[in-house]
Amino acid sequence: MSKLIPMTQTELEVFLERTIPEYAEDKVRAGHWAESEALERSRKEFADELPQGLQTKNNYLYTLYDGNDAVGMIWMRANVDRPTNDGFILELYVEESQRGKGYGKQIMLLIEEKARELGLKAIGLHVFGSNKVAQNLYKAVGYEVTSVNMSKTL
Repeated sequence: MSKLIPMTQTELEVFLERTIPEYAEDKVRAGHWAESEALERSRKEFADELPQGLQTKNNYLYTLYDGNDAVGMIWMRANVDRPTNDGFILELYVEESQRGKGYGKQIMLLIEEKARELGLKAIGLHVFGSNKVAQNLYKAVGYEVTSVNMSKTL
């Protein structure tokens, strides 16, 4: 049985070490940032989003465990200051060796339970257009497209 456990400081450090460069690469690939500035901009965004690390108010970072094995993680922010009282998933990650085993779906359903416990009424997320696997996962657990950005390379 899989379960979400609040992330430890060591897990947060590993998460940031992996995620900051990946996010920078995604932003470059999407055409939002120049490669020369991407890593520094990514570091700044993460520092701005988590100024107190794991203690940052209304941010919930969890590790997904299957037994004693960490197989993924998820980060959700609760937007309790908005009239909609919703959440937003900032990061979902399943270890590469564990992909295709249903952990992505499990983690999404478990974060819904946490969101309900917090009194949230909805959860949103962003997914890059090139990430078809993630898009299919989110659709499979009931997420709907609410906005679409489009681009044409000239």
